[in-house]
Amino acid sequence: MAIVTAPSPAARQAAAARKETLDGLVERAACLARDALPDMARRMASSLLDLTGAQPDPRDVMRRVRSGNLLKANSYAFCHVAEAAIERALYTAVDALQPADKPAARPAAPQELRLVPLDEIDQQLALGAVSRPFDLECADRLATLGVRLGLLLGRDLVRAAHNPFRPEVFLGALHAAWCEFEPDPDAHGLAASLLRPGVMFELAPLYDALVGMLQPARARQEAEARFSKTDDRAARKAEQARRDAALSGQLRRMFDGGAEAALDIPMIPNLPQGSGGWRPSAASGFAVAALPKRIEAAPIAVTAADSQSGAAAGIHLPADKTLLDLLARLGASPAALPEGAPAMVQQGATPHAVFYLPRLRQSLPRGSLSHGDETTLDLLSRVFETVLLDDGIPPETRELIAFLQVPVLKAALRDRSFFYQEAHPARRMLDLLSQARWEQPAGQDDPAWRAMRSSVERVRDQEQPEFDAALAELEAGIAARDSAEQAAIAEPIARAKRQEKQAAAERSARRAVALRMAGGNMAPLVAGFLEQRWTLALSLAYAVEDSRPGAVDNATRAMDDLIWSVEPKATQQARQTLIRRLPALLVSLNKWLDAIDWRDAERLQFFADLAECHAAIVRAPIELSPERQLELAVEAAQQDALRRAAQEQEADGPQEPDALAGLERGQRFEFRVDGALRKVRLAWVSPLRTLFIFSGAGRQEAFSLPAERLAALIESGAMRALASGGVVGRVLNVAAGEALHGA
Repeated sequence: MAIVTAPSPAARQAAAARKETLDGLVERAACLARDALPDMARRMASSLLDLTGAQPDPRDVMRRVRSGNLLKANSYAFCHVAEAAIERALYTAVDALQPADKPAARPAAPQELRLVPLDEIDQQLALGAVSRPFDLECADRLATLGVRLGLLLGRDLVRAAHNPFRPEVFLGALHAAWCEFEPDPDAHGLAASLLRPGVMFELAPLYDALVGMLQPARARQEAEARFSKTDDRAARKAEQARRDAALSGQLRRMFDGGAEAALDIPMIPNLPQGSGGWRPSAASGFAVAALPKRIEAAPIAVTAADSQSGAAAGIHLPADKTLLDLLARLGASPAALPEGAPAMVQQGATPHAVFYLPRLRQSLPRGSLSHGDETTLDLLSRVFETVLLDDGIPPETRELIAFLQVPVLKAALRDRSFFYQEAHPARRMLDLLSQARWEQPAGQDDPAWRAMRSSVERVRDQEQPEFDAALAELEAGIAARDSAEQAAIAEPIARAKRQEKQAAAERSARRAVALRMAGGNMAPLVAGFLEQRWTLALSLAYAVEDSRPGAVDNATRAMDDLIWSVEPKATQQARQTLIRRLPALLVSLNKWLDAIDWRDAERLQFFADLAECHAAIVRAPIELSPERQLELAVEAAQQDALRRAAQEQEADGPQEPDALAGLERGQRFEFRVDGALRKVRLAWVSPLRTLFIFSGAGRQEAFSLPAERLAALIESGAMRALASGGVVGRVLNVAAGEALHGA
């Protein structure tokens, strides 16, 4: 017994979407037919009552008159019956087009064979003859609709005989409606004379509407998919702006006293000497030299017990003084800081506590600070606590950041836009320092590391820190580091661009050829030539399009002209057009074949066979049966529709996996390699987002990952994008959320 495999949720969702689209087409077609039925009924009644061309048989005349008067008096009833019949026939045809969901485990029961009644055969033949003029008139539109339906259903195309909107379906429904409306069985045969061009409602506008429904829907779905996956920067910026506005509002309420701003800052007098937490580094070459400053420190009385317990004693702040006044008295040199300030790497220095700002806050008597100063101190204590305990930031970088506690506090006290604007110089500098050297520094010659030290020294020794100049210096150093990294991976980038361009060219060429061969009616001679030879020529055209604009159009036009040249020509005018266009076609073909260096005897044989094919087309008899004319018209229309669909899809690249949506250059990632955790930075994204180059920490060699491999690593959890954005913003979001929930 075969095993029944249940369709996946994605497959069920896709099937539901296809059914919804097809149902929408049926509703649209039925609506357009309903609107056209009243005028058609009047034309039918007029045709029945027009006896100028009637048969001399009196019974036929009386039958036409009775039917005409019946339809004229009851046109509304006929329209109602015809509308229901058309909708029913369309739904039946659409259901036959879609594959039925039948279990595969149970073998299908043998179907009972039966003879088709002669009357039914005669009716089908009559409908075929009646629909032939409509098939010829709407051949182009029907072919285009068949291609669009094929794209919707994941097929090459839906052939005319299976098109659920073919004229035969409408004519059959109208014939059934007439037989239901007309009580006289002898008058049922009158329908064949009424369902003709001029009386029947126009089908061309209906087909145009259906094609219009399919093409915009498909284009919109693909455009939305590409936008959401590869170009959603505007949406992300808008969402970020909304979150920033909400955060700013919450912070303003905190400063205004609208929410409880006191934050619980933990006291950590001593960190363990193991691997966790922050401690000054003594690594050779990275010790931060002492940054002396001559300033008379104000006397501060802090007992050992107070420093360990965090008791509010020792610092006396007069009621008319602000926190800035206190900072001016304390100064910024390590010797002037109270117990609990971080001891930087100095000759023989030994740290005895980590945080300065939290200890300063808890050593002040409650209520000694204004609400604004207290909130500022609490928030910045939270920020520096987060940074200095972040193992993801190298110890050397955290030591530099610790020097900024007092300067940043001064800047935030003077200008509260520090909390509202990411571009504030002090906030921007703190964010950059926490991100710039997330891997171990490359050495003293690293421009980013030199800029980090110099920028910190610049603001640390200033009474009123000028962060603008320090930020400019830091940004210049980081830019120099990035330029050096880009220069180091310039060759891999150039190589990746060439590979991606060539792959895209080959993909576009294969797709263009495949779509033109989808009809299945192409001459074998040309089909083999396109697959084996012209795909190479078209790939070359796509590859050189940037340097030689128009190459793709030229190669594509030559391919389309070749396909057209081997199609049957039913008229003398079409054959004359073929003879006139052949020289230019042969010149174009030979030019591209020379470009791909196809010069062997097989090429000579191809052109010899092509000449025989053209000669046979020109010598073929002109007189063709109506059936053959219809067949040729449908084939030509299908090829034209396939070419139009190919032109629309040639610009479409491969869909980007969802896991890669929004990835941008500069993002940081971590993943495990042989059990070791490795951190990398996304250094380059190819123009078509098919290749991603990462730079490793320190001097580790850069490496590249194709889009499929990177998506698989991210989806499996083996590779993880680290938090983006500034550390200040992340801490403020958490603090504001806690204050809001605790208010």
